[in-house]
Amino acid sequence: MKTRYRLFLIGILVVLLASIRFFEAKIFYDPLLFFFKYSDYLRNDIPDFEPGLLLLNTILRYVINSLISLGIIAIAFVDRNIIKFSAVLFLLLLGIVGSVFTYLIFTIENEHFLALFYVRRFLIHPIFILVLLPAFYYYRINKRSRKI
Repeated sequence: MKTRYRLFLIGILVVLLASIRFFEAKIFYDPLLFFFKYSDYLRNDIPDFEPGLLLLNTILRYVINSLISLGIIAIAFVDRNIIKFSAVLFLLLLGIVGSVFTYLIFTIENEHFLALFYVRRFLIHPIFILVLLPAFYYYRINKRSRKI
């Protein structure tokens, strides 16, 4: 595939990621979004929420972001091993951070809500792609320089 088409497809996927972020309040159930964004969360109590629904929506958002991120990686690096490795890393991250998030939403207390904020943020934002793209690019450059 030509470079300009690959860049165009990556651009579309990046716009999809941005659209998820822009329309997050309309698409996903997340009462913590407004709590952390608009209230004085250091002084207020955490709002009432349905833990199961929040967990389901957060994981759904993570899965959608991960699939789009895997698409970006697949287009940028046409290598099945990199795609498989990335998929395993995304699943591992979901298992570890998802478990911590589940624990936090079911046992939340006012003094621990910042931990919930950061763990939730790691799940709902596609941060992992920002780490993987440069890492795979560096790996590819090193791999080519060793062949020469």
